[in-house]
Amino acid sequence: MAEDQQNTNTIDNLDNSSQVTEEVGPVTDLQQALAEKTEESNGLNDKYLRLAAEFDNYKRLTQKDQRDQARFGNESLLKELLPVVDNLERAIKASREGGSSDVLIQGVELTLKQLTAALTRFYVTPIETAGKPFDPATHQSVTSVPSEKIPEQHVVDEFQRGYLLHDRILRAAMVSISTGRADS
Repeated sequence: MAEDQQNTNTIDNLDNSSQVTEEVGPVTDLQQALAEKTEESNGLNDKYLRLAAEFDNYKRLTQKDQRDQARFGNESLLKELLPVVDNLERAIKASREGGSSDVLIQGVELTLKQLTAALTRFYVTPIETAGKPFDPATHQSVTSVPSEKIPEQHVVDEFQRGYLLHDRILRAAMVSISTGRADS
């Protein structure tokens, strides 16, 4: 009998049902966990695909906005300049119809004033030059002249006005500078 108690696990008396239930539990739990993770992965993949599609749409819209900005960015400036063109056309028409030169000069002066005001609204300002020290960053020297009144290396005359856009040089002023007193 001692031998029977020692070797209780023989082929005849093995209890298969208890071992199967013990093994089925962990396998079922793993399969369920795998199914949950697969479902979560599919959900995240769908979310990723939607986000990628939204990003592509955003990128297309941004590129379209950039193209439109490049094409129509100066629209407001051009709208400001159209009345100036109208006034120049009126001045030419008035001079052709036999108006006096004083009327033409007055019309051109008013048009210049209107154009200058439009440029100022877009932050284009003239560079002051007369009597100022020569600055190669804002002035382009065309000629040098002797001057009794203007100190050496100062602007004597302006041939073409220079302009700033905000704080950047749009066009340098073309000037003549003083060489100081003339040697006699």
